[in-house]
Amino acid sequence: MHSLPIFVDLRGRPVVLLGEGEAAEAKRRLIVRAGGRPVGETEGEDSGARFGFVACADEAEAMAAAARLKARGLIVNVADRPALCDFTLPAIVDRDPVLVAIGTGGRSAGLAKALRQRLETLLPSGLGMLAEALFRARGALRRRWPDADGRRRAIDAGLAEGGPLDPFGDGAADAVDRWLAADHADDGDRMVMVRLRSSDPDDLTLGEARLLGQADRLYHRRDVPHAILARARADAARIACAAPPAAPGPGLSIDLGFA
Repeated sequence: MHSLPIFVDLRGRPVVLLGEGEAAEAKRRLIVRAGGRPVGETEGEDSGARFGFVACADEAEAMAAAARLKARGLIVNVADRPALCDFTLPAIVDRDPVLVAIGTGGRSAGLAKALRQRLETLLPSGLGMLAEALFRARGALRRRWPDADGRRRAIDAGLAEGGPLDPFGDGAADAVDRWLAADHADDGDRMVMVRLRSSDPDDLTLGEARLLGQADRLYHRRDVPHAILARARADAARIACAAPPAAPGPGLSIDLGFA
């Protein structure tokens, strides 16, 4: 992973914007859309801005402007010059409050745009309403499943394909209260064996990829590549071993190795 994707809250905050023309106007629109307040270099210094955008057509001017802002400790993006950037801007699919960001590390804005356009046709417009409904239900979720791992597993099952809260299904946002009130079967503690056919994560079946995304821990052979392990949840335990233990632990454990 070439950089760490983050979402920054700019609401009401000053953001330095330098440059003129369409590139600068595009950055201005994006800052305003995110709730930020575009300011000039002098005003930014007085207001304690932490982020800066440089959109100067002349390369020497852009380099000088970026150097000035960085010397003041700002985190800087320079339009069309990824080598000068502290951060790059992704293509964005907006289903507020759900945001999907697609970045290429500045390699190809065209590729990021093409992927965004494809995802725009796939992601339902009601995703934001589902997110808001789950947010409102936080208290009820904690009361229903006091244990954090049990709560996570229940939510994963609800949001799974074909589940009552399937994000790609119809009326998922309206189903949250009914889902909370329904009876839920607990899969219990289980170990599932996944045998790899290659080192390419794209060779994982859809079912295998889902299992990796849901697992609480992976007991994996040492020759399983990082690209495969990276498909698991970030907080899933990864345990290199010759074989899994007899008592693997609560929740879902994966025994992962090559066929």
